[in-house]
Amino acid sequence: MTDPAHDDGTRYFSADELVSFGTGMFIAHGLPAGDAATVARDLVAADLRGLASHGVARIPIYCKRLRAQAINPTPALKIERPAPAVASIDGDDGIGFVVGHRAMDEAIAIARTTGIGMVGIRRSTHYGMAALYVMQAIEAGMVSMAFTNSSPAMPAWGGRTNFHGAAPLAVGAPGGKRGDYVLDLAMTVIARGKIRLAASKGEPIPLGLALDNEGRPTTDAQAAFEGVLLPFGGVKGSAIAFMMDIFSGVLTGSAFGAGVKSLYFDLSGPQDVGHLFIAFRPDLFMPMQQYRDRMDEMIDRVKAMPRAEGCDEILIPGEPEARTAARRAVSGIPVTADVIRALASEAAQAKVAPPDGRATAFDAG
Repeated sequence: MTDPAHDDGTRYFSADELVSFGTGMFIAHGLPAGDAATVARDLVAADLRGLASHGVARIPIYCKRLRAQAINPTPALKIERPAPAVASIDGDDGIGFVVGHRAMDEAIAIARTTGIGMVGIRRSTHYGMAALYVMQAIEAGMVSMAFTNSSPAMPAWGGRTNFHGAAPLAVGAPGGKRGDYVLDLAMTVIARGKIRLAASKGEPIPLGLALDNEGRPTTDAQAAFEGVLLPFGGVKGSAIAFMMDIFSGVLTGSAFGAGVKSLYFDLSGPQDVGHLFIAFRPDLFMPMQQYRDRMDEMIDRVKAMPRAEGCDEILIPGEPEARTAARRAVSGIPVTADVIRALASEAAQAKVAPPDGRATAFDAG
């Protein structure tokens, strides 16, 4: 049945409908059909997992960058093998989702032969939810790490102007019966995309997340988006962000620090984002089943711990998102009114039919 309209304008859509819409939008902007479907599936995967800031709400900015030729829709990736366990990829300014998945494929293929594979990527662009790439490795039975830099979002510790990116770090480890470990966190107290989402809704943010462009603490989401975000853990988060820029930017040959172009504010050319992926086999030190059993044992021991007051259940990284994805696969994905309007506007410009929600079986109860 058709989902109900909500007082705030939020509607619920099936994952399939949003993927179909996103695929059509990216085909209309020059991506080959397979690549367009990859990007659309990845954006919807973020929405399924509850990360709306990295979901279909980003379709307009990617389309805008494609129209401005700040993203190459048909990149010719160049792969070199400087060492047996290492690859270097020139992403040719392609959309980061396509470049990222190809790079993780390469890391996995190397790891199957050598035990571990490391791939450095230059001339890429924003690649969405970092968890996508470690989940790709988990499906292949690999432990992995994904490093990326991004456009400046926060200062080096003590500064007040942007230098380091929010640069999410993702780590994945396949588990056994108890599920997989999926870590995905930005170096900022909050992901920059969430600040942008709050700004688009005119919602305030808590103190302690950001400074305005004068270096003053702010609760104004728009001022925060135009200012600087603060690192999690103070100087420790700032130091890790520095490391992320070394791994993803300095080492790979891509831009780093303030040299990475803004996703939203600089359409003058490609971003030159850098990534570094590492994948390795979990059975290097013991048989695979023994490894999986040990993962189950560790999770069981964590969940059996005495709980702090007010805690109903101890969850492992990635578990809340996996539960949200399972629920939304049935109930539908909520899309807010402002995002629906932005998608409809982009759809009209591209002459693509906007999603209408009619394919969603949503039970408000």
